[in-house]
Amino acid sequence: MLLDSRESAGSGEKGSAGNKGVVFNIQRYSIHDGPGIRSTVFFKPASPFVILVRLSSTFAELMVRETRCNGCGRCIKVCAPGALSLAASGLRLDRVKCDLCLKCIEACWEDVLELAGRQMTVDEVIEECSKDDLFYRNSGGGVTLSGGEPLLQADFALQLLRNLKDRGFNTALDTCGQVPWETLEKALAYTDLVLFDVKHIDSEEHRDGTGTDNKLILSNLEKLMAANMARIWIRVPVIPGYNDSDRYMQELAGRLQGMKAEKVSLLGYHEWGRAKYQSLGRAYQLSGRMPLSEERLSGIIGIFKAKGLDATAGY
Repeated sequence: MLLDSRESAGSGEKGSAGNKGVVFNIQRYSIHDGPGIRSTVFFKPASPFVILVRLSSTFAELMVRETRCNGCGRCIKVCAPGALSLAASGLRLDRVKCDLCLKCIEACWEDVLELAGRQMTVDEVIEECSKDDLFYRNSGGGVTLSGGEPLLQADFALQLLRNLKDRGFNTALDTCGQVPWETLEKALAYTDLVLFDVKHIDSEEHRDGTGTDNKLILSNLEKLMAANMARIWIRVPVIPGYNDSDRYMQELAGRLQGMKAEKVSLLGYHEWGRAKYQSLGRAYQLSGRMPLSEERLSGIIGIFKAKGLDATAGY
């Protein structure tokens, strides 16, 4: 979820139907991104299928599931730039040559190819989310903006939050906090709940794991607490060998003890995103790390509860 040093908040294309943004997907019936049943709008750059990553482009990208390919060659025949080829491992894509004409997706019968990210207007997103309005109201749920970092596309995210509130939806913002405070402050006016990621409180450790220091993040967290404009849940991705020691967790719990967060959600590391990284042609940076056991995660939860903090695993 962290920002690449080359990215900045404020992107978003204005169109006749309102601001446009690049959305990775909209997950309906979500129960892990805030209270109740929710729709989670995943912004592009899209995640952060694992936790410690640098973000990719805000543009749409072609995903290639190489091992699904049956070698028929239909996609290769329609690829004018010659970006597709067959290899021993399956279908291969030259992303430099690819012009995203998407004819290959239409030609493929095996769902090998998929577009990751598409432009949507604010109205289009709200129309999709409105399909589950009854579930939101009956469960105390709503709509969560996640990603990627939603506030990288600041104009789009702010208009979406504003319009959701105008229509009576409960709103949540999942953020890494690596954005200008002015942008985050504007979002608070239309946000009921902030899910704030804390990956590491040591600046150098944070830089080693994410590519950027955490000075702005921690400053924004303090300002967020002082503003008292929204409910706050702290989310801590727990990465083996990075931030899972008892000593560090004691220090983090002590740091959070005096803050106004309602709860601390501990997110155990997993490798569910490995295949997605491969399909986007990127190296999976955390290969070799083992997922946390339930017993270990329970021990860490105990550290936070001993400090009087409401801590849970996952949600």
